[in-house]
Amino acid sequence: MKRSMDKEGEHGEKEKHGKKKRNMEKEEEHGKGMSTTETKQEESRVVLMGILVEDTEATARINGILHEYGRYIVGRMGLPYREKQVSVISIVMDAPQSVANALSGKLGMIPGVTSKCLYGKK
Repeated sequence: MKRSMDKEGEHGEKEKHGKKKRNMEKEEEHGKGMSTTETKQEESRVVLMGILVEDTEATARINGILHEYGRYIVGRMGLPYREKQVSVISIVMDAPQSVANALSGKLGMIPGVTSKCLYGKK
């Protein structure tokens, strides 16, 4: 009986380590740590991302996050719409859908920022 408890304890440790490893792999998929072999698994697509910024204090955080994904960004354009007190940023990317989703999600978590993606077929 004691022997089965030992195995169970060992199994629990292995499972805990395995979950940690899977979480680290997921984090690497969505940011700076993405390797070239991981990007080849998922096909790159043209992405148009629209970002609405209602809180100008968020600008530094937005720019920092966009810098992390710079290798995927083809171009960007920002327009201040002073009349409505909002800034509009358009981003064109060539990236796997998971990367674009990760970027949009990170930006959307910033208070006062909304982002959406439109995906090309190719």
